[in-house]
Amino acid sequence: MTLVFSGNDYKYEIEGVMKLFIPATLFDIVYGDEIPPGDFAFVRMKRFDNYALLYVICSYGGKKSRKVCRSSLDADFELILSRLLFKAMSEITGVVPKWGVITGIRPVKQVNRYLHKNMTESEIFEAFQRDYLCSHEKCEIALKTATAQKKILDELDKNSFSLYVSIPFCPTRCSYCSFVSQSIEQCMGQIPEYLDNLCKEIEYTGALVKKLGLQLDTVYFGGGTPTTLEAHQLERLMKTIAASFYLSHLREYTVEAGRPDTITQEKLETIKKNGCTRVSINPQTLSDSVLEKIGRKHTTEQFFKAFDLARKVGFDSINTDIIAGLPSDTPDSFANTVDKLIQLGAENITVHTLSIKRAARLNRNREQGVLENPADEMVSYATKRLLESGYAPYYLYRQKNMLENLENIGWSKQGKESLYNVYIMEEVQTILAVGAGGSTKLVDLDGKRLERVFNYKFPLEYNKHFDLMLQKKNEIEDFYAHKE
Repeated sequence: MTLVFSGNDYKYEIEGVMKLFIPATLFDIVYGDEIPPGDFAFVRMKRFDNYALLYVICSYGGKKSRKVCRSSLDADFELILSRLLFKAMSEITGVVPKWGVITGIRPVKQVNRYLHKNMTESEIFEAFQRDYLCSHEKCEIALKTATAQKKILDELDKNSFSLYVSIPFCPTRCSYCSFVSQSIEQCMGQIPEYLDNLCKEIEYTGALVKKLGLQLDTVYFGGGTPTTLEAHQLERLMKTIAASFYLSHLREYTVEAGRPDTITQEKLETIKKNGCTRVSINPQTLSDSVLEKIGRKHTTEQFFKAFDLARKVGFDSINTDIIAGLPSDTPDSFANTVDKLIQLGAENITVHTLSIKRAARLNRNREQGVLENPADEMVSYATKRLLESGYAPYYLYRQKNMLENLENIGWSKQGKESLYNVYIMEEVQTILAVGAGGSTKLVDLDGKRLERVFNYKFPLEYNKHFDLMLQKKNEIEDFYAHKE
């Protein structure tokens, strides 16, 4: 497939729109005025004295479509060309992606911009559908999410920050996973040195934020699977945090318990007594055959036991992650998963859509027909059931290579929204990350600045270059020095 750009260079956005219709494809990029043979999209923009003429000609699978628009010279040409391409490819393929030309990962940010302009609900719907060709269904879910976030965002202290603690280890690696995580069997020897260095980084970061006068708002242990560590190792980390930061303003403390096969009563009691207020216990599916297919080395029975243990220990905020579109899953078995989690009364239910990254083992199976599940039907069912069961969407994001161009949505009972998830998705608060694979996100809302500082990616290089990595923390101080 050839993409031809004539009079413009909107490669990134146009390529993103094309991938809505022809996913996992490498396009040949050409700049010029000639229409090529075979399958192509010819994207043309021509300026005149008082107007611009934009048009798209597409040829794919033996079918052709041509779309033309005349616009003012101050128009958003990239958006107009994206809409023309979307309409042409929809006409050819019969596919109408529900998010329209929104290819970014944070659609709710646009809704928030509309809300800040004091636009009404009907005006927002009209703008989303007109500008982005977004379906009514997705407009509605984006607006509901933005509404749920408003109170959280309004209460945000601009001098606050969150701490992310990376534990990049798992018992085994799931087939769909592309995260920076190492199986315990492969890296057991790295863990003691990793924990020593992680505690040093926590202490160094704590001293830095005290110097800067920042206020810790939330803590989030992610990975990997943090509960891969033993109870005494978790306690050591949490005590180091307590000794390194002022916790008097802490509002949320999450530990991803993740894999049910890593959860014990001792670990849950340890994290509870050391300040954890919220845990994630993630089945991904409540079908044992699907769990086996994706390489999750636990059963649904283990999930239910782990959930019950968390309740007995005293956790009243439990998140459960599930994934729509897993290999061999069906609409019926997915619906069973959703229904059972609602019956359990989990405070948060996060519905992910399967996204196949190049780093995931499952990516090799694309050609074997294992990714043909009707993810859209599954997500629609989850949306309907969760809404009627009193849950509301409170954060939403999208990833590349998601089945059917869908999304991930965090659902919550009222008052049980995760602050950290809202902050990181909407990019409204500084997130300081410690540990391998951690990505610090520095946010200055007043100056409208956002900068990132990346830790070394893997535990081995994190340990090997630890002193150099600590030096990168100076970028945090430099950032805040320029806020004055």
